[in-house]
Amino acid sequence: MEEDIKKIRRSSNTIIIVTSILLCFIVLSAYMTNALAHKSPDKGSEHSEIINHVDQLKLTPYADNAEDKMASYGEKLIRETYNYFYEKDGSKIGNHLACTNCHLNGGTKSFAAPYVGLTGVFPIYIGREDKVESLEERINGCFERSMNGKAIDVNSTEMRAIVTYIKHISKDTPIGKRITGQGFVKVTIPERAADQKNGATVFQQHCQSCHGTNGEGQKLAGNKGYQYPPLWGNDSYNDGAGMARMLTAMKFIKANMPLGATHESPILTDEQAFDVAAYINSFSRPIKANKENDYPNLAKKPKDSPYPPYNDEISAIQHKFGPFNF
Repeated sequence: MEEDIKKIRRSSNTIIIVTSILLCFIVLSAYMTNALAHKSPDKGSEHSEIINHVDQLKLTPYADNAEDKMASYGEKLIRETYNYFYEKDGSKIGNHLACTNCHLNGGTKSFAAPYVGLTGVFPIYIGREDKVESLEERINGCFERSMNGKAIDVNSTEMRAIVTYIKHISKDTPIGKRITGQGFVKVTIPERAADQKNGATVFQQHCQSCHGTNGEGQKLAGNKGYQYPPLWGNDSYNDGAGMARMLTAMKFIKANMPLGATHESPILTDEQAFDVAAYINSFSRPIKANKENDYPNLAKKPKDSPYPPYNDEISAIQHKFGPFNF
């Protein structure tokens, strides 16, 4: 009997020791996992934790190396596009806008079509061309449409600089998925045609102090570009640009206009943004050549695409100004 008790005690002690070792291992594993999760990728790396919202972006100074110097040049091209891109004869390629006139704050403002994270999602399918496009091809789409100009050489120093800048501000974003703040805000689209008369009132109250009575914008002092860009007319985006689509313009306006608006604190209602977008896009602007070739697969063509052909019997006017309940 006494011998049995001793065996039981020895077994109990063994169980206690083994259990203690297992608990220590579990605690140590949890600690190491947590420590590694917060550890920088490598010694000397400037990368921080992965961000999941554009608002979490923390800009870092450019380092004294070839890649960061190229990125810095790319930022200059984004912010001062009007000072670059000329033909050999000295004529301007496109208009006098800057990329940052639409991609606000150098492409870092959330819900203003920011560049942050784009190197992690491109190449990506684009319905307008019905193919998977590179980031360079997408940038050239902006040159041809928003800048109303010509595509630039994808192997040029300028194109590499722009892509390097986008990579620089995207270095802490995930690969293969979008993050919150890319693109535009979600809105509730009114189930009616846009009211251009109301849009004119909204424009007069909230927009013309910066963009001018006739949408002509405000030039920078002694410069070739604009402090506030023209919204229609010869120096604006052409009719094949994304902003020429009313719902795209509405979403951009809702989160960013007038000056001081953000996605968290908008100034205009959805209905006001809807109507003023229609008012702005009711005026003439440059004509994009060959836009009838856009959307080879017409099933991919957005409802608010303002130009034919369409794969339905809806009029071009309704496609442009709504209602979009079809």
